[in-house]
Amino acid sequence: MYELMVEQTFASAHQLRGYKGKCENLHGHNWKVHIHVLADKLNDIDIAIDFHDLKDMATEVLSPLDHAMLNEVFPFTEINPSSENIAKWIYDSMRKKVDSEHLRVSAVTVWESETASATYYED
Repeated sequence: MYELMVEQTFASAHQLRGYKGKCENLHGHNWKVHIHVLADKLNDIDIAIDFHDLKDMATEVLSPLDHAMLNEVFPFTEINPSSENIAKWIYDSMRKKVDSEHLRVSAVTVWESETASATYYED
């Protein structure tokens, strides 16, 4: 197996509904996102997927979140825009673009600060 990872960033604001503390107030983050992809074989030029293509896919997925109020972006209009839910949403969105016979998204980690992150993956 091969594992690839790309890192992307976006900036956005959010507030956590039902949270008791500072994070219930409107605040922003410069988010860092790690997207991991597994490949069970390489293509005819010995790569799993072109990093440029993977980054383009990630940019497209993250575009609605960049410089946005996350609470106003679906599905975060209905669920809390927590790091955990953001990681799962990116994971699900990237799977629709990446997953194929020999490639699959294996994990997405979302960093809301230098010292705090949430990872979503499925077994």
